[in-house]
Amino acid sequence: MVDRPVSKATEIARRASGDPGLGATEVIGIGLSVVWLVAVGLFFLILPSGPEGNGIDSLRFLLTLIAIFMPVAMIWVAVMAAKSSRVMREESERLQAAVDGMRKTYLEQNKFAGSASAQSNMERKLNEIAQATRQTESALATFTTMRKDVAATPTAVAAPARDNEAPIDAQSDQPRLALGTQVEEITPPLDNKDMIRALNFPDTEKDEAGFAALRRALKDRQARQLVQASQDVLTLLSQDGIYMDDLRPDRARPEIWRRFAQGERGGVIAGMGGVRDRSSLALTAGRMREDTIFRDATHHFLRRFDQMLVAFEERASDEDLSDLGETRTARAFMLLGRVTGTFD
Repeated sequence: MVDRPVSKATEIARRASGDPGLGATEVIGIGLSVVWLVAVGLFFLILPSGPEGNGIDSLRFLLTLIAIFMPVAMIWVAVMAAKSSRVMREESERLQAAVDGMRKTYLEQNKFAGSASAQSNMERKLNEIAQATRQTESALATFTTMRKDVAATPTAVAAPARDNEAPIDAQSDQPRLALGTQVEEITPPLDNKDMIRALNFPDTEKDEAGFAALRRALKDRQARQLVQASQDVLTLLSQDGIYMDDLRPDRARPEIWRRFAQGERGGVIAGMGGVRDRSSLALTAGRMREDTIFRDATHHFLRRFDQMLVAFEERASDEDLSDLGETRTARAFMLLGRVTGTFD
């Protein structure tokens, strides 16, 4: 097994936390002290003793002690100063190595966050929804083009219209039934559960129920318009790092949703603006002032959601309204509605 290289910070920390023992400075200090004491001892052994006197002997003894131990004390003061300097230098190197490691980690995280492989789950889901929407629109456009081509052929022009065939409205390009009834008018409305599930968007790539509800919603004209408008504003908000999954708004009671759908405004329905995240509110308000595209997309989304809510409230139960308030689209409505003053 190949030994992994030890980083500089790890090596310094190991050196600082282990038993320091005797360093080079301490060894030198001990050597100098021994040399000095040996030299002083030899000096006093060789020096002949002179006449003794009480006062002079006391002074001489004091000076002798000072002469012997003062250099030793000075040596160890220098040793302690050198040791303190070494410890401070090693601590500084360890801190510098730690700062360098943190800087390297920060740069690697930024590089990883900026790469294409680090795309957020919400962005991937929105891209999948956009692709599904484009496929649906392409299929509708192809079907419309084929009908126009068939209608333009001489055979089709010359053939008499049958009594049971539905005429085509030139403006809406939708087949009309007898008495001018459009297909959308006899199509049953989208189920409430499917509407709620579609407005929350699929959670993962394997959320088959979510994608099935989204496909059914895209077949309904009003639901399709709201889903597309919601997709636009969610994508724009994600550019500022604002994701609906991160918001935890205060839940509005079902009667508040009903009163808003019935046209009431003011303090009565102020509870609908339950988003309290100051950073999200500040970023959204700044974007509304500076970005014209974002402002237009926001007003379009608020208008579509309001139109949907008016029709949805008539057939929805209190549980349906509570579930609607938990969707990502409804959270975006609460955030944008509070920023634009919709609930005032």
